[in-house]
Amino acid sequence: MSDLNSKFLQVYTLLKAQLLSDPAFEFTDESRQWLHRMLDYNVPRGKMYRGLSVLDCYIALKEGEVLTDHEILLACVLGWCIEWLQACVVVLDDIMDNSHTRRGQPCWYRLPKVGLIAINDGILLPNQVRRILKMYFREKSYYMNLLDLFNEVEFQTVCGEMIDLISTHEGEKDLANYSLSLYHRIAEYKSAYYSIYLPVACALIMAGENLENHIEVKKILVDMTIYFQVQDDYQDCFGDPKVTGKVGTDIEDCKCTWFIVKALELANEEQKKFLFENYGKADPACVAKVKELYEVLDTFHNTKNRLFIQSHYSDK
Repeated sequence: MSDLNSKFLQVYTLLKAQLLSDPAFEFTDESRQWLHRMLDYNVPRGKMYRGLSVLDCYIALKEGEVLTDHEILLACVLGWCIEWLQACVVVLDDIMDNSHTRRGQPCWYRLPKVGLIAINDGILLPNQVRRILKMYFREKSYYMNLLDLFNEVEFQTVCGEMIDLISTHEGEKDLANYSLSLYHRIAEYKSAYYSIYLPVACALIMAGENLENHIEVKKILVDMTIYFQVQDDYQDCFGDPKVTGKVGTDIEDCKCTWFIVKALELANEEQKKFLFENYGKADPACVAKVKELYEVLDTFHNTKNRLFIQSHYSDK
């Protein structure tokens, strides 16, 4: 697998070089340096499990067949298209959430001379995905299927972000708006489709499968993402920033998380009033009080679940 990881990283270098030399852009040296830096800072720095999943799934679908170098290249290219999309999500999400750190370093928009230029960078990233798809797949019979898939997943992800932001705004006024069904909807649209479903769907398309024949697979993958999001919520609230690479702000940002939904479900009237008074405030004392109530209510019900969450954490 280490050889495949190495090959995967080599394909990133190839794609970046091709984009930087794209004749459609008459880059100045300054703009080329900016793009080079922006890509390296945001695209390959995560765990890359989304991109590598395309390769893993494709290998599994081929049932032990020896893949050609070209097949491996194409699977890697699709994997990087997903990582490019992930970078877009990260860059824009950090701005909207007013985050400070990501993967142990300052968020891209917080770097000197970047600021809100990062918005344009965030828009540029998915545009590059379409150029990469055209470069490598326009002669393939499934090219339009890939385009439709990426367009649909990008739309679903943006809608998920909208639901999250709107819910947060309303939640500042009334936490009663928060429910398990709302939490599931946000996780499904904001994370499930691009993080878990998209890599599998790309591999299926490459293997010649019709996605309409795999609806049940899609449902299972969405359910898996709900659990992934619960893990992420745990790390945001109780994780060590030195380990997770980011400082959690879900409580301050009044996010609809697993913890607040379960706390509201388990709390008595006095505790609910306490949550309404302290949740969604940037005051460290209020944040500490909310976390303390989470512990009192034991929102994960038992220590075993918490330890499992900690040991299976996956960084965004």
